[in-house]
Amino acid sequence: MSDNEKVQHLAQLKTSDETTSNTCENCHVKVSGAFCSECGQSVESTLKYFWSVILHLLDDIFSFDSRASRTLSPLLFRPGFLTNEYIAGKRVHYVPPLRLYLFISIVFFISLKFTVSNEDNNILNINAQESIMAKAVEHISGLEKARNTLKTEQPDNSKALLEISREIDKFTRYKEDLSKTTNLMLSAIANEIIRLELKKLDTESPLSAKELERFEYLSKKLITVRNGQLVELNEESFSIANNADGTLSFDFLSKERNEKLNAYVKLLSQKANKAFQSDTGPLVQQVIEKLPQLMFLLLPLFALLLKVMFLFSKRLYMEHLTVALHSHSFIFLIILLLEVSNFTQDNFLEQGSSIESILTAFSVALFIWMPIYLFIMQKRVYRQGYFLTLIKYAFIGTSYTILIVCTGVVAFIWGLADI
Repeated sequence: MSDNEKVQHLAQLKTSDETTSNTCENCHVKVSGAFCSECGQSVESTLKYFWSVILHLLDDIFSFDSRASRTLSPLLFRPGFLTNEYIAGKRVHYVPPLRLYLFISIVFFISLKFTVSNEDNNILNINAQESIMAKAVEHISGLEKARNTLKTEQPDNSKALLEISREIDKFTRYKEDLSKTTNLMLSAIANEIIRLELKKLDTESPLSAKELERFEYLSKKLITVRNGQLVELNEESFSIANNADGTLSFDFLSKERNEKLNAYVKLLSQKANKAFQSDTGPLVQQVIEKLPQLMFLLLPLFALLLKVMFLFSKRLYMEHLTVALHSHSFIFLIILLLEVSNFTQDNFLEQGSSIESILTAFSVALFIWMPIYLFIMQKRVYRQGYFLTLIKYAFIGTSYTILIVCTGVVAFIWGLADI
């Protein structure tokens, strides 16, 4: 084949490739742009390398481009700016509100789950233990000193030495029970028993009759829990009921439906008691997994609340929803920064270091900035006077807090159902 023939052949192949690439694979119509004018299908093939597909998906969802850097800064430091720009139609330079919310919320809830798992799943610990543990260690140290002194001064006093040794062994066992992070009920009982034991030894404030009765009750319960049985720390366990007999019923339900409801509630109560008395980790993880869906459902309710409060502002519902999306994105981002700051202080910095002090001041500043930002945002978006904005801001904040509490209750019950 001559050189001219080779050139013509390559030109034909190139023309053939261009024709193929500019023809819709669905309806075989020639396409001059990125999409077919007949059926609307994209000319770009979806059959790509796996990582190309992942990156393309991330770009579609989160818009990982220069818009992200132009969005995060005003989101943090310019209250209401993004919302006003979006409502005014200036949208091409910034990440859309829904994409922004999805990205920040996903990162936030993943980090929240990671933070909780790194705290040994003891979020719902029944009692604070540090001070009691310190008192127990101090008491054991005092007993050991007394035993050593007695051995030196009265080595033949075996009865007194035996009593001190038994007391040391008893408090050592209490201390071990107190440190059982996998059995919160055992830890809680040991906590209270140590407190009563130390008070019993204090001659200036002896135990009352009620406290002595409580001490005897807890001592029996402690033995039971040590044997691996589940008990109740108080006389009444966790239950969901609205009747004196411990049942839950509603007048608008039939007898059969109330019976089914009580059977389900009893199952949830048993799961709750088991979680609180052993390991709350699985329950906490389940609750965190439910929160993203519930918070997403809360957004339109918050937008509806804004619509009602600013009924005469002539704003469309979608404008209020934009305010809700940007507000939640800001809140999640602030809490995420607080988590990062606290995690850094707890795991990478020594106490009292200058960097720790800076991060502490940074966390306090973020915490203070959050309500101020939301107030300024409401003022700039709805453009009402300071006094009226403050009244509405307080009412919206109170109402939203109630919604958050209800959301937490739903997440808790939903989490119980799934463990």
